[in-house]
This record gives sequence, structure tokens and C-alpha cells, in this order.
Amino acid sequence: MTASTAPDTGIPFRAAVRTWFGISLQTFGGPAGQIAVMQRTLVDDKRWIGQRRFLHAMNYCMLLPGPEAQQLATYVGWLLHGTRGGLVAGGLFVLPGVVALLVLSAVYVAFGTTTAVLALFAGLAPAVLAIVAQAVVRVGRRALTSPALVAIAVVAFLALTLFAVPFPVVVLAAGLVGWVLARRRPSSVAEKPEAPDRGPAPVVPDDVLHTERPSTRRTLRVLAVGLLVWGVPVAAFALLTGTDSVFTEQGVFFSGAAVVTFGGAYAVLAYVAQQAVQVYGWLAPGEMVRGLALAETTPGPLIMVVQFVAFLGAYRAPGELDPWVAAVVASLLVTWVTFVPSFLFVLLGAPYMERLRGNRSLSAALTGITAAVVGVIANLGVYFAVHTLFRESTAVDRFGLALQLPDPGTLRPVALAIAVVAGVLLFAVRWSVLRTLGVCALLGLAAGLAGLPVT
Repeated sequence: MTASTAPDTGIPFRAAVRTWFGISLQTFGGPAGQIAVMQRTLVDDKRWIGQRRFLHAMNYCMLLPGPEAQQLATYVGWLLHGTRGGLVAGGLFVLPGVVALLVLSAVYVAFGTTTAVLALFAGLAPAVLAIVAQAVVRVGRRALTSPALVAIAVVAFLALTLFAVPFPVVVLAAGLVGWVLARRRPSSVAEKPEAPDRGPAPVVPDDVLHTERPSTRRTLRVLAVGLLVWGVPVAAFALLTGTDSVFTEQGVFFSGAAVVTFGGAYAVLAYVAQQAVQVYGWLAPGEMVRGLALAETTPGPLIMVVQFVAFLGAYRAPGELDPWVAAVVASLLVTWVTFVPSFLFVLLGAPYMERLRGNRSLSAALTGITAAVVGVIANLGVYFAVHTLFRESTAVDRFGLALQLPDPGTLRPVALAIAVVAGVLLFAVRWSVLRTLGVCALLGLAAGLAGLPVT
């Protein structure tokens, strides 16, 4: 957004760029898996950042609208190399997903329901179940350090799964509970003493403040530049193509969606689907589910599904442009307006959050939120499992929107078998995520070519 003085961490910027690119190629399995990858690389292996500081950054990003894992990458990148570090880390985090989903969207439009394509996706989706389960276990072990925090996670899971409580309500309630517990039973939310570190001390110590201090001048500068970078492309398309063009409609709509996506893609998915299908007619109801399946099998945040929505919408209403050109331009525009706010929120708030790391009330509230997030991720894992392991039937919701709902009596045996294989490879054999995904994709392809029911 703006230039800033980078902290002197001693980490070469080129080395950081290579590391962030390597992380971006492993960001499968939604936010839980993505955070786990950064935990393993940045905290456990390279020791660039300490555990407490990593969790503090994660807790802040959980409070922001937008993809929390991408925002966490931006925050840590800023810690290591200032504003340019944040921009590079956050940008590389989404780049592979942008390219992959752009290609898959084109494949979907060109080839539709080709058996080989469906079979590949049918192999990848069950593998995601095992990836999310592994990440839930890892995050839970770090975050649930007392019975009270376990209770918060369980209540959050039940509230979302059984009572459909909105995600922001769950987060606010968990923060309030954490704050109350800190005042009445401080030991229940106290940080668990960390085991002695066998490796070297982290490059960025937990207790050292960042060199970039918050100030009104800096805040106004970042805000002004961020709003210009965010809004100018949308305004340009409105002037060039008209206010009623698909580009302007998508730019304005997804700019608004970007500031209400608390809780990740699933928290806003129903709203996006209802508007995209019924109001704008960019795609059919069943295609929304297929787009989400594509986003689940690519690296990067799941909110990337909006790129698929934009691609199909512009391809079918290209205006004066070639349909393929219109589809690519629209998908890139929507990606831009979806992720620029994430950079803006992090770069605006990070210096202030650094100064609040010693605030016990805030830390307790964030600890409660972290515990609730474990329940949220578990809820998403159940959602994945139900919609992956069972065939779906069509139902109509109260808005008149056709929904694909799982049929409990139609278990997909091939999906179940591949999910079990993925679980064994990840938990028992301890294979990497990419290696496991490759094997599962081949299993899905083999099953499809053999004539087995994979969808």
C-alpha cells in the first residue's frame, strides 16, 4: 500500500519470497490446513516467528472479514519485512489458486461434465476431508489448553451445526466468555507453558515490538492508498462499459461482499449464491456447488469460488467482448476487489495490534475466540464430509433457491474408500499434503475410467 521501514530481522527478502511461494503451493484444505502449513514452516521449521506471536496474529485475523489464512500470511510477512513483505506474502498466498481456478473454470466451460474431469475431482474431494481432519487435530492441540477452552470449542461446534447460529455471533460470544473467564477464573484461559525449545530462538522474538509504530498520519495514508487501489478498477469499468455491465455489477457486488465475509467462504456462501443465481443470473443453482468443489481442490482461500462465479457470469453476458476475454477479465477483477480489502485491513490494524499484545483482557478474549474457531473448523469438516460422502438431491429453500442437499441413504463407496486412504497416508504414513492429493486424484481417475460410480 505504502512504503515503510522494514524491521531488521536478518532474513534475506529473496529467501522469504521463496518460502512464501513454497507455502502457497501447499495451501489446500481450507483455512485450517493453510494455517497448519504456515505453523509448520514459519514456527516449527524455520523459526522465523514464535508460537505466541503467531497465535496473536492469527487471533487478530480471525476477527477480520475475509480469508483469515491469507490475512495471517500478510501479517507475518509485514512482521518480517514491513509493507512490501506483507504484500508479497499475501499476494503469493493467493496466486497459485487464482491461476488454478482460472484454468479449471475454463475447463468446466469447455468440457462440462467429461468423465475424466469429474473423476479427478471425485478423487480430490475425499482427500480434503482427511486434510481438514489433520488440521483440526493440530490446531486443537495448540489452542485447547484447558477444559474451559474445550467447552467453548464444543459449544461453538454445536451452535453452528445444530442451531445454525451465525458465525459473527459465535465469535463475539466466545470473546466475551474468554474475557469473563479471565476476570473470574484466570487459570482457565492462561497460556499453557510451552515446552523447552530444542531449536534456536525465533528470529522475531515474542516480546519484541515491531519497528513500525501506529500513527494517525500512517493510518490515513494507508487508508487513502488502499481505497484508491480498491475502487479505481471498478470505477474504470463503470466508465468504460456502463453501470449495467456484468463487470460493474460484479465489481460492486463482490466489493460489498468482501467486507461482510466473516468466518470465511461458507459464512457468506448462502448470500452470494442467492444473489448470483436469483438476482443477477450469473450461473445456475447446481453450478454454485460445483464451483465450490473446484475451489476446495485448489490451493488458496475457499472464497476463491467467487472467481468461478464471475467467470461463468461474464462468459454468458460478455457485452461487446469475446466471451473468453470477458470471462478472464471479470474473474481477475472480482479476485482483485475480493482480496485488496484483506491487505488493507491487515496493514491498517497490525501496528495497533502489536502494541496490544500485552493487554491481558484482549488476550483472554482472543484466546476464547481461538477455542471457538476449533469448533468452527470442525463444523466445516462435518459439512465437507456430508456433502462429499453422500449423493445429493435437489430441494428448494425459503428464497425459492434450488439447493443440493445430501441424501443420507446414498453413501458414495468410492469417496469413502478414498477418504480412508487419504487418512492413512496423512496420519499413519505421514505423507505430505501434495503427495496425498496426487495419489487420491489418480485413484479417482482410475475409478472413473473403470466405470465405478464416482459422482
